[in-house]
Amino acid sequence: MAVGGLGDPHIDRDDPAATAWQPSQGEPSALRLGVVHAPYRRALEALGAGGADLVLTGHTHGGQVRLPGVGALTTNSDLRTAQARGLSRLDVASRRPWLHVSAGIGAARTSPPRFFCRPEATLIDVVPPTGEGD
Repeated sequence: MAVGGLGDPHIDRDDPAATAWQPSQGEPSALRLGVVHAPYRRALEALGAGGADLVLTGHTHGGQVRLPGVGALTTNSDLRTAQARGLSRLDVASRRPWLHVSAGIGAARTSPPRFFCRPEATLIDVVPPTGEGD
């Protein structure tokens, strides 16, 4: 497995051009895992274009305030509210890597308490591709 990450785009600490994948030598990795705190499109696109198969992120607190039948009201980034938490696909660089956004266990100090948005810690079981919609 190779892991590549970016600094936090929410505070302009990301530099997509400087993304380094570790390990970077030897045989190509079967899985390329991208990691970034805040799911801003520029960061997700950079990791996807860099070959990420799965991108893990947080920051959204799942929307923190969700309405039944509506979902998240905000993501505190430029990510679509439909992707404020959980597993989805990205459309980047003619690829469709997986994106997992964790709602996390905390709450933003500057926002209201969680509403219809339970805290979560996520366990992800990564398995080899089957060739059927990997």
